[in-house]
Amino acid sequence: MISQTLEPQPDTRRPLTRERLEAAYDRARSHLLSERDQAGFWVGELASSALSTAVAVCALALVDRQRFAPLITGGVRWLRDHQNSDGGWGDTVISFSNISTSALCHAALVAGGKAAEISSPEYIEASLHRAAPYLEGAAGGHGPQALARAIRARYGKDRTFSVPILSCCALSGVVPWDEVPELPFELACLPGSVYKWVNLPVVSYALPALIALGIVRYTLHSTRNPATRALRQKALPGALRKLESLQPANGGFLEATPLTSFVTMSLAGAGFADHPVVRKGVDFLVNSLRSDGSWPIDTNLSTWVTTLTINALCEASEGVSGTSSDGRSGTTDGLRHWLIDQQYRSVHPFTLAAPGGWGWTPLAGAVPDADDTAGALLALRNLGVTEDSRRAAAAGLTWLLELQNRDGGWPTFCRGWGYLPFDRSSTDITAHALRALHAWGTDPALSHFSGRLRRAIHNGFRFLERHQRPDGSWLPLWFGNQHAPDDVNPTYGTARVLAAYRDLNMHDTAPACRGWQWLIASRNSDGGWGGTPGTPSSVEETALATEALLDCRSVIGSAEAASRGLRWLIGRVEDDSFRRPSPIGFYFARLWYFEKLYPVIFTVGALGRALRLMKGGPAGSHPD
Repeated sequence: MISQTLEPQPDTRRPLTRERLEAAYDRARSHLLSERDQAGFWVGELASSALSTAVAVCALALVDRQRFAPLITGGVRWLRDHQNSDGGWGDTVISFSNISTSALCHAALVAGGKAAEISSPEYIEASLHRAAPYLEGAAGGHGPQALARAIRARYGKDRTFSVPILSCCALSGVVPWDEVPELPFELACLPGSVYKWVNLPVVSYALPALIALGIVRYTLHSTRNPATRALRQKALPGALRKLESLQPANGGFLEATPLTSFVTMSLAGAGFADHPVVRKGVDFLVNSLRSDGSWPIDTNLSTWVTTLTINALCEASEGVSGTSSDGRSGTTDGLRHWLIDQQYRSVHPFTLAAPGGWGWTPLAGAVPDADDTAGALLALRNLGVTEDSRRAAAAGLTWLLELQNRDGGWPTFCRGWGYLPFDRSSTDITAHALRALHAWGTDPALSHFSGRLRRAIHNGFRFLERHQRPDGSWLPLWFGNQHAPDDVNPTYGTARVLAAYRDLNMHDTAPACRGWQWLIASRNSDGGWGGTPGTPSSVEETALATEALLDCRSVIGSAEAASRGLRWLIGRVEDDSFRRPSPIGFYFARLWYFEKLYPVIFTVGALGRALRLMKGGPAGSHPD
């Protein structure tokens, strides 16, 4: 449930001194190092998710209500206990209510309530009663048709999430199947190499959902067209085989509870509850259940948060040597070997991605993507060059170069698949890729890449220039802000893009200067930053904006803005609120999350960079 208590604001009037900066950095760094697991790496912790919990409850109820009654009961209780005061649900316990998650939670209470072992079922009825006015208001009308229209309108042409939500509601009896669009699951029988040419109505990573949701819609509410029915009936065995081939060994598609649950409930609803895909999906859901009865959106982001941590620690030029005294795994060599071991060395069966990339976790359900590959390449460079890391970097550079779209930008997973999010180029991922290419492009042993790197970098910056907004900011793909109009987060996007201009010594170019000016002007009166001007300041956004401005030398007001940002951050460290995460993360299709390590990592990066500049940075770079 969202807390309505206003947080105390740090005192930003105290002067910024080297002693305060060092003390704050040491405290934040020590906490970050304490968050390593026993193997010496970082796993983090993703927020418990009402959406994930709701769809997991629905999936288990459809597979076997009696067998999974205790798990369903725990999930229903968690949903009931974390309903917002307005009657709806947000994706996390500190997220605003939204129509999609609220509809799924409503469906889960209906489906799960029949199986839940709760001595007072009237509590479920009371929760449904509280949710009804919220859903009616958010849908702009009464009844299942209004709800379905509103959900379809929220996602537009992208059916990646609207069809799963509506299918879950239909399986629970909340909306009729007439309101659920069809998905052409028969396309899964085509060779994977042609997917990008057939204009799929879902993004590339959602192919399992396309298959399973298409099958349940066909099975329970088939098209009236006899030719289409015959085609789909013939394609059904092949589509099921394709789905089975896409499922990782642990059963979790993308390590994601929502995607795995949608696939599991769809096959169970279509009469395939004993299918191997369902059995493995259930195993994943059971194994990813938390002790409080909830589920997160994903198992973990271990590779991602480890590379972010390495790169943040290296901002202070101290490296990560000696970060562990309990074995090689926590040392620089151990971290390097661990990262190299996570690199994919064969074609990925899910997206057909070539070898050379990295995913967000070492677990079986990950898929190589541009953001994690760029982060891993930067981390390997920061850990020091060895022959092993150079070979890994060469493969990683090749992978990134081959992924670059014709517009000059980088998508998340697959080159040229389409116009939907994650398949089209984005500014934050492009900037990250440019930083990685540049970092390794300076290695003389990789000079054979120089021509391709120059062209790729040139085209990447042209993409960034074309996608800079008139006010000077950039919008990212991965991160939003729930306080901002349309959930945008230009602070995150602009800070990430400016990091690329900084790394490539392009501080003074016209696009960069417009970006610096926007970032300075968007600062809040308290010295911090939110997602947009006037939104509440957060640790994550303030740290990223401050770190970017520390290297801005030529724009009036940059030194003052960076100094005030540092004082705001230091105040958060001093009152120990720097560890409190904000829901600034998008997962896909406006699904929110937060990661407990983000505020700590970003704080360490900003304070570490400031400390390095204060100790001996270039003339004129003093943060105060």
